[in-house]
Amino acid sequence: MNAPVLCLVLLSSAAPGPDRSEFRHLDFHVPENPRYTIVDSSIDSIRFTLNKTLRETEQGHLASISSFVDPEGTVMGWHDFGNLEGPGWAANAVGGACEIYRLGRFLEDEEWMQKALSILDHILESGFIDEETGFIRGYRDTATGELCLNYKHKSDWFCPGSMAKIAFQLLIFADAIDPDPRASRMRGAAVRCAEWIRKNVRSVPNGWFPRRCAPSGEVFRKTPEGGDDRFWQTSADGLFIIQLQAALTRKGLGDYRRQVADKVQVFMKAGGIFGSINHDTYDPHENVAYSVAFRTLLLASRLLGDASVREFAYRRCLDGLERFKMHEDRNGVATKGLLYMERSWNTSYLWENAEAALAYFEAAQDTSAEDPRMSREYIVDGLTILRAAAKHHYGPHGFLTEGVDWDNIVSQEHHIDKKFYGAIRYTEPFLNNQHIAEPTLFYLERFAAATETPAALQWRDIEGNTIHERPKAR
Repeated sequence: MNAPVLCLVLLSSAAPGPDRSEFRHLDFHVPENPRYTIVDSSIDSIRFTLNKTLRETEQGHLASISSFVDPEGTVMGWHDFGNLEGPGWAANAVGGACEIYRLGRFLEDEEWMQKALSILDHILESGFIDEETGFIRGYRDTATGELCLNYKHKSDWFCPGSMAKIAFQLLIFADAIDPDPRASRMRGAAVRCAEWIRKNVRSVPNGWFPRRCAPSGEVFRKTPEGGDDRFWQTSADGLFIIQLQAALTRKGLGDYRRQVADKVQVFMKAGGIFGSINHDTYDPHENVAYSVAFRTLLLASRLLGDASVREFAYRRCLDGLERFKMHEDRNGVATKGLLYMERSWNTSYLWENAEAALAYFEAAQDTSAEDPRMSREYIVDGLTILRAAAKHHYGPHGFLTEGVDWDNIVSQEHHIDKKFYGAIRYTEPFLNNQHIAEPTLFYLERFAAATETPAALQWRDIEGNTIHERPKAR
């Protein structure tokens, strides 16, 4: 069955100010578990990545053994993602390494930080990034050693938005490690990638970005399986190009104001473009598209100084997440506090939930001065998602499932303990398994109340729960 639409919100972008009070009667909240906090959850996820899913390369760097593993870290070679690694969409090595580095720095774990840099060095030194043109190849086939552009182990197409996302991740990772000499190289790669996209990726008839391109930048209208893709010009993946352009402009590394303004207007005039970001799904409304749209448009509104863009981000994008919220446990599975992906494929995937938590926390920071009550609501929504995700670690190594299949759409054979309804027994180490680390760290750094006792440092959440404690150095 399709996931029920709990609250479909199509409010006018002209309505004044972010106000979601009409949603508060819906019971979405999940309390913190003091015996296993959201920080414990993130630490476990990274523990799984570092201890069970990495190998040392011939160059002495660390690389992922696979983009798809089980709770023991066994490679699932039968799957498209199974024999792939790299910085691309599902493999996500740059974004994952950045999360490990930044959370490791917060936890004062030097070993985590050094391993994160070793993962980064693998991407910088192994041919993924064309230093001259700026083009970034997303994957390496671990069976053949060949670089390829897509998760089908081929190079007939790639997603330009997802390539831009890698460049954006290099940009934010550079900020984290500066003044390390790698930072300059990473920023240069991001600049050149954005320029390659500007020169080679043309707008499609509706004025938006193509979902897929041939290696030359020409529009590629087919699905990975060879059929016609209905979403070839309506995928929210293009938002990552705007995100990269806006970030580069704000950092003084380029001037993309006109391009950002033009594409934001295309997006808004269409009422929002929310087609699948995931490369293997096909739906006009994917929850992560709403989260990415909010985060991107909020960034663009600051760059452009345009309040109407900010208003649209709240009313159409962030409020659009309401339809995906699950307010109860479904079919005996812990789903309350999570968001399902889309109506055509209603499993709840964890990287998308992490992105939603990020969107809510960024909204909380943005509204903290003008509307403290609403800011608190956003914080609680973000915490709720992370608390709900924390219920889905399995096995002794910290494994976090890629998704919670409460409707058996993935099928029973792929579930933990082969239950008819339940969590999926595979994950993508750097993405679904550990993307929760980014919103968790965002919360710790910006919202958590840090207190000191004679023996320890403690961090408490907005509801007074201790979510992390660190003994004082003796």
